Amino acid sequence: MLLRIALFFVVACLALLVIGAEDYYKLLGLKKDASEREIKKAYRTLSKKYHPDKNHGSDTAAQKFVEVASAYEVLSDKETRKIYDQYGHDGIQQHKQGGGGGSRQQNDPFDLFSRFFGGSGHFGHHGGERRGPNMEVRVAVPLRDFYNGRKTEFTIEKQAICSACEGTGSEDGHVETCDTCGGRGVRIQRQQLAPGLFQQVQMHCDACQGKGKTIKHPCPVCSGSRVIRESETHVLEIEKGMPKGVRITYENEADESPDYVAGDLVVHLAESEPALGQLEHERTDGTFFRRRGKDLFWREVLSLREAWMGDWTRNITHLDGHIVQLSRPRGSVVQPHAVEIVKDEGMPIWHQQLENNEGLQFGDLHVEYVVVLPDIMEKSMEKEFWSVWEKYRKKKGVQIDGHLGRPEGAIKMPTPDEEGHDEL
Repeated sequence: MLLRIALFFVVACLALLVIGAEDYYKLLGLKKDASEREIKKAYRTLSKKYHPDKNHGSDTAAQKFVEVASAYEVLSDKETRKIYDQYGHDGIQQHKQGGGGGSRQQNDPFDLFSRFFGGSGHFGHHGGERRGPNMEVRVAVPLRDFYNGRKTEFTIEKQAICSACEGTGSEDGHVETCDTCGGRGVRIQRQQLAPGLFQQVQMHCDACQGKGKTIKHPCPVCSGSRVIRESETHVLEIEKGMPKGVRITYENEADESPDYVAGDLVVHLAESEPALGQLEHERTDGTFFRRRGKDLFWREVLSLREAWMGDWTRNITHLDGHIVQLSRPRGSVVQPHAVEIVKDEGMPIWHQQLENNEGLQFGDLHVEYVVVLPDIMEKSMEKEFWSVWEKYRKKKGVQIDGHLGRPEGAIKMPTPDEEGHDEL
């Protein structure tokens, strides 16, 4: 506690030197017409980025932490935001000196942080503090994003501390200790089991619903529950070559409560089913590549003539739009289900799986050839093919059955009586 107080005063003194000179909207990375949701989102992001627990020994980060809190407290209150928009920092100072402060004005940035994330205002998970459960979600993205890398967003619905009452559950901020249970949330009731025989039973306090506190004027937004359900958007950065199923952790972004530190939001990154999109870059052949580790797999269809006679070229559009060219010269035969391995045309290898910062490397592309035979041939074509093949067969052809020693008739199998007995 003493360390926290000392840190706050030191940082506050440093912040006074620059707060008046820096625009609050610029500090939070917002436009002048930013909505309440955008202001709240900016504070959540920046307060975690500059929290002293994440930046040990950095006066600059600690100073930013205080500045961000000050900016949020001014811009999140309608009255002080209006004053700031009209008169700037001087107007806010005069408003404070005149006894104003707004319904949300606080002095301790750690208190503000605790109203967002629960607990005592510290970042992460500290011993002695009750921690809420983690939240796990599955986010599916196309293979293209795993190959190219991408920064995108996803939205979840979660339990959040009510910002209207700041987690008190009270419209006017007044919360009283329950007279029935004395703030314990339970009461002791004496029950008679028999004449002269009694039993003491600990029961849930009905007066305060086990909370130990009572509220005369419940918050109209959360109805006194102190929490609400709301949608929250997070930035998801997909790195090149990330494996399917990788877990990305967002600290303290699970369900919130004034009673505990929020747990972690854990995102399981999955690959969505391939589908052609509307945009050109969403309609590449690579959309239908199959991935196995660092390698990619593709099936290329050949006609009978191409597989047998060669003299063909294919241009396959990869996941980033570049061309992978496949070809065979005339006279080159491709057997059905033959696999060609094209080096360095697979997935980029994730940087965390590389050794000694080897730079960007790729797996291989495995191409399986599927030969499609014609269902029907014209009589003239069939006659010509038959004539050519018969001529070649008579000259160099081999009778497969005879070559493999297969009999011309059925083989007689012995009866059970003729088989005899096997020795054990």
